[in-house]
Amino acid sequence: MDYHWNWAIFGELSPDGVNTYWQMLLSGLGWTLATSLAGWVMALALGALAGIARTLPQRPLRMAAGAYIELFRNVPLLVQMFLWFFVVPELLPRAAGDWLKALPQAPFVTAVICLGFFTSARVAVQVAAGVDALAGGQAQAALALGLTRPQAYRYVLLPLAVRIVLPPLASEFLNIIKNSSVALTIGLVELTASARAIQEFSFQVFEAYAAATVLYVAVNLAVTAGMNVLERRLALPGSLGAR
Repeated sequence: MDYHWNWAIFGELSPDGVNTYWQMLLSGLGWTLATSLAGWVMALALGALAGIARTLPQRPLRMAAGAYIELFRNVPLLVQMFLWFFVVPELLPRAAGDWLKALPQAPFVTAVICLGFFTSARVAVQVAAGVDALAGGQAQAALALGLTRPQAYRYVLLPLAVRIVLPPLASEFLNIIKNSSVALTIGLVELTASARAIQEFSFQVFEAYAAATVLYVAVNLAVTAGMNVLERRLALPGSLGAR
């Protein structure tokens, strides 16, 4: 294979004449992290609510939570990304749709919303599984002590459930970082899009994607290490989340 390797390409100026190719990659990494973190905060909030609703005794709430989960879990992420970016603004009232399309960072906002809803369905399943994994007597004991059902969830069930589902939640966090690469299809210049731009400008295909791969691996290893530390600190002796 006749290929000219050139790792020095990252020190050269990109076509904008201002940043080097390495700075372009770092900028893409910044957008990846910003998109992932914002989407993760949204996913945790919505997923926790849907997961709790799925374990409540009220059947309508359980059915609504189940429908929410199945809707966002079963539609491919790429399809959802296109729907949020191209279809939803057209379905909104004209003023709202025009405002949304005119946002200076419309691809970023769209990517955050899409990743938030998509991942929240998966988080909801984890939260519901964590609550269901607890001994049934804990909820009854909390209610018998005079706690309301919201208080029972806040002070008893959720703190224990979080310790159980922290490992799968860590996996979902890693997934949202990787899934953020889909946002390149709507124009967000995140890490994968930056690597592709470098490849198109410089024709150094392997170097561009190798550097992006190293950055993805480094970020995911850092997240994994942080979640392992958090898991050990939150684990309770004798609980399902303890080691």
